[in-house]
Amino acid sequence: MNKKSEEFLRIMLDFLPSTDDAYRKSIADYGEVLETVIIEDIFMPEIIKLLSEQRNINLLESIFKYFEEVSNDEDAHIKNIFSITALEILGNDRAILGTAQKYMGTKTIQLQIEADKVLGRI
Repeated sequence: MNKKSEEFLRIMLDFLPSTDDAYRKSIADYGEVLETVIIEDIFMPEIIKLLSEQRNINLLESIFKYFEEVSNDEDAHIKNIFSITALEILGNDRAILGTAQKYMGTKTIQLQIEADKVLGRI
């Protein structure tokens, strides 16, 4: 795992401290940090819940501001991991995606559309 991935996971844990136990359990279960598993199975369900409830707007704005930073990052690995996990999951539900787009920056929207194209959704 590269430095940018470690930073991404740490920042996501800061945003979503309630996921810390599941994060640690995942590492214990698999014997290593599996970025895609942690993002898909631990972080994204919490983000989807936040989007569906639309109650913690400040947190959503902060998360998606960070997602825009990741989308603009030069590190190809973190952008790829982010696209094939977080952005693909957001595209699974059009209503959730519509809500998420209110918070997304232009580069995040562009990467999400590309992720949908790769999956044949557009």
